[in-house]
Amino acid sequence: MSVSQQSPQNKRASSAARKSRRPEDERLPVGSSFAYGLQHVLTMYGGIIAVPLIIGKAADLDGNGISVLIASCLFMGGLATILQSVGVPFFGSQLPLVQGVSFAGVATMTSILAGGDGLPAVFGSVLVASVIGLIVAPAFALIVKFFPPVVTGTVITTIGLSLMPVAAGWAMGGDAEAADYGSMRNILIAVGTLAVVLILSRIPVAMVSRLSILLAIVIGTIGCLVFGWADFSHVLDRGVFAFPQPFAFGMPTFSAAAIISMFIVIIVTFAETTADIIAVGEIVKTKVDSKRIASGLRADMLSSAVSPVFNSFTQSAFAQNVGLVAITGVKSRFVVTAGGAILVILGLLPVMGGVVAAVPSPVLGGAGIVLFGTVAASGIRTLSKVEYEGNLNMIIVAVSLAFGIIPVVEPDFYNSFPSWVGIILHSGISSATLMAVLLNLVFNHIGVKAKDRSDRSVFVAGTGRVIRKEELQRLIDNEAILTEGDTVKDGRIIDGNGEEVPVVTDEQHEKVIEAAKKGEVRNQDDVRRLIEEDEG
Repeated sequence: MSVSQQSPQNKRASSAARKSRRPEDERLPVGSSFAYGLQHVLTMYGGIIAVPLIIGKAADLDGNGISVLIASCLFMGGLATILQSVGVPFFGSQLPLVQGVSFAGVATMTSILAGGDGLPAVFGSVLVASVIGLIVAPAFALIVKFFPPVVTGTVITTIGLSLMPVAAGWAMGGDAEAADYGSMRNILIAVGTLAVVLILSRIPVAMVSRLSILLAIVIGTIGCLVFGWADFSHVLDRGVFAFPQPFAFGMPTFSAAAIISMFIVIIVTFAETTADIIAVGEIVKTKVDSKRIASGLRADMLSSAVSPVFNSFTQSAFAQNVGLVAITGVKSRFVVTAGGAILVILGLLPVMGGVVAAVPSPVLGGAGIVLFGTVAASGIRTLSKVEYEGNLNMIIVAVSLAFGIIPVVEPDFYNSFPSWVGIILHSGISSATLMAVLLNLVFNHIGVKAKDRSDRSVFVAGTGRVIRKEELQRLIDNEAILTEGDTVKDGRIIDGNGEEVPVVTDEQHEKVIEAAKKGEVRNQDDVRRLIEEDEG
């Protein structure tokens, strides 16, 4: 049957299908998907194995025990990534988000271990806290309406900036106790890898430029191997194949104090994953609502609840991979699914994990500088769309960014506070998120009426978006009360940029304010379009 002969129902179905297409649903060839997926794995590999290394040493495990933890974390990270990216009803955001063991729980888990209860107590607290988190996830997702561009831009910028110390640590060698940590050689390797990324990014071949990170890591590793700076001799030490053994360290035990502490960690991962979902949604340019966030958080919590069975810990989205999506422009969630499959294979094939683990840290550091810087740049781009006239958005951004950077530049800042405060605020991402949401509530929602939006303070520059008709004559008659930069010309108010400030009715003023809250109004052209639509 030809298109012209289709029934009205089929035409409507075809139209709906076209409208439902999302950038993240693009399907690439299998080979390309796995190449880009490997790039995602290399980007986050250092982070996903860091937690089991730290916890394994804190638990006084031998080399074999730590290997079991690493393989388990890779295996569960892969399954969690597949669930998050593919999605099933009520579980998975269906976005290109890579999952892995969250750093947020490291301090809490080491504290539990210090209490003498061992890994079973850690696994027990993760399991129960994650089940509770699974129940409350939908309620937490409802706060998405309090994430306008002024909040999301601040959070995305903070994500990028807070990850820079990770890139710097990799560039210096990765192991702070190593003799060559911070050596000129390591930093030059990182700079060389960065240079390769930049050169490949300029090549006018889509496949090469999009795979610039992966190719640079491969080239950097080969270069290090030639000079004897990479060691692949231990690749076979852990064997070829091994399936993660359930409860390899014993059945979990349960402590109320440990569970409460771990639930605080869950709240922090909620904030971080929510920020990452919104950030990748902004980069991909797809709709992110409370329902989608709730599905993403449920996937986090389900993965986290199953993780202790296979000797792993709480799962959350990896912020560094958000930068990879931005820099490559590959928005397909199925690329990340391929990356999840690679992680599962690495968890089952220690030999493959050994190959990836042998990539020199300085090489990853050079790539990380580009990746994490791109995240920050994406946040700055979002902040450039925010309206700073006639409101307190400037102070929201200023204080939230500063609050998020404090624990990054001074990690001991909260050491004198109760441990639960440090758990929440030690993450720059969660600190910035909490402060941005709080200030946005105070300055833009609580007790603020639409007609009060023209109020001024020392933090506000320029004029508001619009002037109500009843205010116009008063401003013309008394130019002394004009905002600095405004002038009166032919019965009109001209702002400091030479643009006429639109005059609106009270009803139109309300509509402009509501549109601004939703991020639909970002400049005077948007205001004029909204007014024309209202008058039309």
